[in-house]
Amino acid sequence: MQVFTLFEGSYSVDASKRFVPFDPTIHSAKERPASLFIHVQPFLVELNGSLLLFDTGLGYNNEEGELILHENIRRAGFNPDDIDMVLMSHLHFDHSGGMVRYIDRKMELSFPHATYVIQQGEWESAFTSSSSSYRTEIFDFLQRNAQLHFIEGSGQLTQEISYELTGAHTPFHQVFLLNDGKDKVFFGGDVLPEPEELIKKFIAKYDYDGRKAMELREQFGARAAVAHWNCLFYHGKSKTTGFVALNNGQFKIV
Repeated sequence: MQVFTLFEGSYSVDASKRFVPFDPTIHSAKERPASLFIHVQPFLVELNGSLLLFDTGLGYNNEEGELILHENIRRAGFNPDDIDMVLMSHLHFDHSGGMVRYIDRKMELSFPHATYVIQQGEWESAFTSSSSSYRTEIFDFLQRNAQLHFIEGSGQLTQEISYELTGAHTPFHQVFLLNDGKDKVFFGGDVLPEPEELIKKFIAKYDYDGRKAMELREQFGARAAVAHWNCLFYHGKSKTTGFVALNNGQFKIV
């Protein structure tokens, strides 16, 4: 099993929910008050001959007009058309924007041969929520054109892929665990988006249920330490992947 980090960039985001590119070498955080500063990085995993994509980023293009996500997949040595499954933790725009791309202003599937795996409740919530974090025009297009596979609750997708309904960040957020019999890879989406959120205990205002999210981070961290999971941090700044150690109640990413 091989893991590839598909770094899409660093961004600031404020109450408008707009993700604006942020380069600390040329931009000043002081000029963007009341903003969060995050990295965005989907992950590509090669598992027993299959290509899995965990979340799809913002769907922004590079200077040549190519999807940054596609560029990164090619750099990893693969063809975007060969993605087998797109595993979605949830459908907020910074995780789902790259499910589609625009060619001459026309929307197309970014991964036309892939199966998009989504929690049924998250899909339904995306259409009924008033939050600007959801872009329903994307989901309308997927509904008409994509291979969609809806799952409910927690369970086993394949022999190597399990999923767990967590809620917390959104009501129907989910996480994934890969196990090929040798290695274990955990994708926590926005319940465990960066290592700092595991090391520091806090309730985040951007979570649907901040207290539950905090408690889940503790639980997943403890499980990761015992079972030797390689954790993938979608918004990680200091580290994008890492194993968890737990000593005297304190977490450390190694």
